[in-house]
Amino acid sequence: MADRVKEVAVEEAERIKNLAADAARSGAYLYPLRGIAYFVSHRALWQPLISKLAPTVSLALGITTFMFLFTYLPQAAVLAISNGPLAAVSAALLVLSESSTIFTVLSKSFLIEDALVDTFDGVLVSKNTTDLVSGGRQLKAGGDPMAKLGKLVKKPFSKFTPKALIRYFMYLPLNFIPVVGTVLFVILQGRRAGPAAHQRYFQLKEWSSSQRQQHIEEYKAAYTSFGVATVILELVPLASIVFAFTNTVGAALWAADMEKGNVTAHGTAPNLREQAKKAE
Repeated sequence: MADRVKEVAVEEAERIKNLAADAARSGAYLYPLRGIAYFVSHRALWQPLISKLAPTVSLALGITTFMFLFTYLPQAAVLAISNGPLAAVSAALLVLSESSTIFTVLSKSFLIEDALVDTFDGVLVSKNTTDLVSGGRQLKAGGDPMAKLGKLVKKPFSKFTPKALIRYFMYLPLNFIPVVGTVLFVILQGRRAGPAAHQRYFQLKEWSSSQRQQHIEEYKAAYTSFGVATVILELVPLASIVFAFTNTVGAALWAADMEKGNVTAHGTAPNLREQAKKAE
């Protein structure tokens, strides 16, 4: 029995090692950072965010204030058992994470859904993948990518369901395990957030459920690394609204590279690497 347990542990460790290596090779975790840079340098992409800034900031402040007033002390008391003197800081970080998750789910479901779709499509248009976008919305003549966006033909995001919050609070007890638990918590959240970021892309491709699952499985490590990076960026409630848009930009940049064959599940496409070497 002990030998069998050891064998399973070794196999699981090897699987995690290979997954981490694939994630590192994919470079997908860099797309949220590329999204920040692209968003900052393309002012036309700011309009959807600016139009939603006032209601989202109000929502974030309200949720964060409520959570600190009613949940901080109870969680600090529980964390004091495992974290000792660090309980106050750990509880504050936990409340911020909880507030951010609640805010993200509610804002994406009720306030910024259409704005994120516009941002995603606008980036695809700016990267010259208009044929893909035209299947999901009308396109007009315009001076910048956002001005070319017409009426939506297909709306990708489902309205609010409690699944995301339920899953979040199921994983929440992991945070009571110092360091390791928090890392596992972020990874599990990232595994869900990665594929979710490409929901619009899957719809524009008109893929069936089986095609989506096949693609997600092929890019599993890449999606996890992308999702982990986005989860980390969206941890702070007030900043998470901005990062929700920059992460959407990063997801669209990645989708555009997929569409052009510039990337594979294992990173930069081989033909692109050969061209780079020839250029050198």
